[in-house]
Amino acid sequence: MKLKPHKSSHGNLLAISMMKDEAPFLLEWYAHHLAVGFTKILVYTNDCSDGTDDMLIRLEELGFGYHRRNDIPEGVKPQPSAMKHAQAEPKVREADWVLMFDADEFLCINYGDGTLDPMLDAAGDANGIVITWRIFGSGNVVEWSRDPVTEQYLYAAPPTWNKGWGVKTFFKFDHDYWKLGIHRPSIKNRHLETEFPDTVKWLNGSGLPMEDYFKFRGWRSIRRTVGYQWAQLNHYAVKSVDSYAIRKFRGNVNNKKDKYNSDYWALQDRNEVHDDKVLRYTEQRKKIMDELLTDPVLSKLHYDALDRVEARLDEYRMTDAYAELKSGLIEAGKIPITQVEAKPPKARDPDEIKALMSRVEKQNSDRPMEERRTKPSPEFRDTSEGGDGFVVGEIDVSVESAVDWISNHGIEVPADVRVFAPSMLDMVMRGKYLRKLARLTERVVQDGDRLLDLGSGVNFLPMYVCNLQERTHVHAQEDNASRTVIADCILERNAFDFGERYEQSNTQIVHEGDPKKTVAAVDDLIAQFEPDVIRISYEELASDLLAQINFGSVRRIALIGNAARAFHAHSNDSIKTGMQPNEDLSVPEAIIIDRDPSS
Repeated sequence: MKLKPHKSSHGNLLAISMMKDEAPFLLEWYAHHLAVGFTKILVYTNDCSDGTDDMLIRLEELGFGYHRRNDIPEGVKPQPSAMKHAQAEPKVREADWVLMFDADEFLCINYGDGTLDPMLDAAGDANGIVITWRIFGSGNVVEWSRDPVTEQYLYAAPPTWNKGWGVKTFFKFDHDYWKLGIHRPSIKNRHLETEFPDTVKWLNGSGLPMEDYFKFRGWRSIRRTVGYQWAQLNHYAVKSVDSYAIRKFRGNVNNKKDKYNSDYWALQDRNEVHDDKVLRYTEQRKKIMDELLTDPVLSKLHYDALDRVEARLDEYRMTDAYAELKSGLIEAGKIPITQVEAKPPKARDPDEIKALMSRVEKQNSDRPMEERRTKPSPEFRDTSEGGDGFVVGEIDVSVESAVDWISNHGIEVPADVRVFAPSMLDMVMRGKYLRKLARLTERVVQDGDRLLDLGSGVNFLPMYVCNLQERTHVHAQEDNASRTVIADCILERNAFDFGERYEQSNTQIVHEGDPKKTVAAVDDLIAQFEPDVIRISYEELASDLLAQINFGSVRRIALIGNAARAFHAHSNDSIKTGMQPNEDLSVPEAIIIDRDPSS
């Protein structure tokens, strides 16, 4: 066989997993992680009946990894048992870097060429990278297919959905200091009171420093630490309905009773966002898999496993139990993401946690908050009121998402995590979306005015003013075309028909790095629409560009959200000459500026 294990400049990069009856999916998972750049793979198996262990034994014989049987007494959980064995395993002790993860998890590196070495080069002196799950759903696939998992399922939960923020940790392993764990290792007790914790430098999935608390406890990301710019762990917990049925047949590596029910499906079958980043591995993974299949022993084991599972599935499809499972899962998949309930975590007792803290951890927790906390990655920052408040980037509107519609000031708005950042979504759910700005509407716009709204988002405020005033004309402009698609959905949902009084466009206003083009775009829209009032959300227009715009007949300028904050923060007072707010509204999200069009 021409294929050889990867050699890394960072030493032995070891993937560790635990499996039970994963034969139909094993070879893709194995080939994928060889393509990612692991130098060896170690897998523990328990109670396999489909040839998974035989395939792993053959892969070890071919020199690509190691297989260990995890023989366990009845009632003992396989996963903790396997971790105990791994802790004492010589091949683990020889490893330089270790990642422990499951057979339904595929590492996807978004940095560089998609392999481990460039990411580790960029990590510098960091000794760990905390990688957050991306929850991938069925993509509405029902039937079984032999197609690769990473090519079949390309729809996921939005990155802002915090129920899917579990982590796995890729870290420099030293047996003397670390105890292996499912989501992250823990520092051995005898080193907690030493200087060792100070040597722990972990980064998040965007290459930013993790917060100090995570050295000691935690198994999931929070808004300040989540990030996917470097890496994500694609979690295919359900796959198709048929694949889910197969998993239900064979139980699970955790021995969790009735794990694969409709509630679990509703939680994991998230398809709100298209994410095909993992396709970057398709060519190399296929090349490796094809090479592995040139081995006659491995090839026979692989195809025998597929034949067996398909025969078993054919039998199961003939039963009432399958029909019941299928219909139940399809219905569960229709549950809006905002209604999905995850099993609540065990309540944390702050006093109990503090009693368990080591001296070093207490010292860290006693430091000023600003020193202990990091700002969220840019894609996870949001404002609670009046600012942008949207998930960064284009919304995948090609797939229909089941969402709740919540009345906000008389307008039903979708509580859609693809659209709204977390705290803004909370305002939508409470019926208080842009409530302060809505209340200011009639202080900004008089009935019969022509309003030009720049950066209108999903056009909530333009619709609100048209619904409130019978003669006002609105032109709503938004650079992000996918938000305008959501605006159309809101119009249709509310059966609004404002006729010629309402129009919208995606004429690009903000041209980064080209302020003259930005000003020209605004001037053109003003000249075309001839507004009486202009409302601006773009913070770029609240800088020195504001004084360069030809406002023509505009008699009132309203800066809202990010634009208002940028205006307040701007240090160049000369910009504000003739542009002073006409009153203190006591609303940080809004500034009203009156002007004389004849001056």
